[in-house]
Amino acid sequence: MSRQIQTINPTTGEPDFEYQTLSGEEIEASLARAAERFESWRRTPFSTRSEALLRVAEKLDAGKDSFARLMALEMGKPLAQGRAETEKCAWVCRYYAEHAEEFLQDQTIPAGSREDFVSYRPIGPVLAIMPWNFPFWQVFRFAAPNLMAGNVGLLKHASNVPRCSLAIQEVIEEAGFPEGCFTSLLIDSGPVNGIIADRRVRAVTLTGSTAAGKKVAAAAGEHLKKTVLELGGSDPYVILEDADLDLAARTCATSRLINSGQSCIAAKRFVVVREVLDAFTEKLTEEMRQKKVGNPLDESTGIGPQARHDLRDELHEQVKKSLESGATAALGCELPSGEPGAYYPASVLTNVRPGMPAYDEELFGPVASIIAANDETDAIRIANATVFGLGAAVFTRDEARGRRIAREELDAGGCAVNRFVASDPRLPFGGVKDSGYGRELGLHGIHEFVNIKTVSVGTADA
Repeated sequence: MSRQIQTINPTTGEPDFEYQTLSGEEIEASLARAAERFESWRRTPFSTRSEALLRVAEKLDAGKDSFARLMALEMGKPLAQGRAETEKCAWVCRYYAEHAEEFLQDQTIPAGSREDFVSYRPIGPVLAIMPWNFPFWQVFRFAAPNLMAGNVGLLKHASNVPRCSLAIQEVIEEAGFPEGCFTSLLIDSGPVNGIIADRRVRAVTLTGSTAAGKKVAAAAGEHLKKTVLELGGSDPYVILEDADLDLAARTCATSRLINSGQSCIAAKRFVVVREVLDAFTEKLTEEMRQKKVGNPLDESTGIGPQARHDLRDELHEQVKKSLESGATAALGCELPSGEPGAYYPASVLTNVRPGMPAYDEELFGPVASIIAANDETDAIRIANATVFGLGAAVFTRDEARGRRIAREELDAGGCAVNRFVASDPRLPFGGVKDSGYGRELGLHGIHEFVNIKTVSVGTADA
């Protein structure tokens, strides 16, 4: 059933945009159009797909200022970060425009007298359920490989970023993709299970919370639909006794405060060996203190408001419960008074221990949790003692040591040494455990939603 949705500007707390969700008839028309378009798009030459996707990249670069402003208004992202996000979307478009045909070439398999090869064929409409925190990037890292693979996309975006959702469809269509190749469905969560069940929809990808991922996986599993899930994270950054503490503190603060702390892949738990615990805590706290909180439309702002007031309040409840359980506030940890926006200060919690939300849960906001470890072995144990497994990092002056820990010890989908974890169009991205499964980006990402088809030609072996 169609209903009215009112979005709220997180900076002002005032109503921002009102829209009507699609009716059942409008959803059906969108599904029918996508299925019909797939039949022609899957036969479209790579060169045509590539030219269109390169035009998308050009339009993203040309419109990055307006897109950044749109992100600031809808979910509070500081302007500089919104421009950077848009530029990254242009990058992923160019990357797949240039490499998709190579990634999807037939592969010949030596098999005696027969001719055997593997072919990568598009499968059909793919439903993407996307979050608000990176309202352009999350979408384009799904759309670019799938459009190049010959699939078509259906987007169910977060309800608080409808104009971002519509803007993405507009850019794609203005670049020359035919109507139906990419459709923004302005719907709430109600119709999602029905869309997943529809036989015309062949696969589902979701970026969001672990709870949402479980629901989507269950619905897709009931109908045997392939899924890729990129879910929550409580990424540990291990600080060893031989780390460059200035580099570590600077890098950790940057990662913790990306997107005002609202990133699945951000550093969240800082596991520090006791030998350098006090020194690192002091340096990280100072780095966090220097970040300016303010209006995202101000170019000097480093931390904008949280995307919604309810999310800000949930974060503060987690902080309060941690403090009540014995954690110490080294910085921040208090709601600002008299502010209409959903602001939360850069905060640092120390003396964080098991049983506290700051230790056990994902804190989705600008709050750093510092956890003491006895030594390397203990630090690795603590880092892995979580249901999540999206990213992790280790800081040490011994690169071989760091490489060994990242490769062999840290239980996460992406690990870094002396830098923060970040997604990159060239590299597979995703998690393990409650952080999901499957991969986006790189060669592996474009292979997730294709039919990996074996073709054998010739006489059977004797």
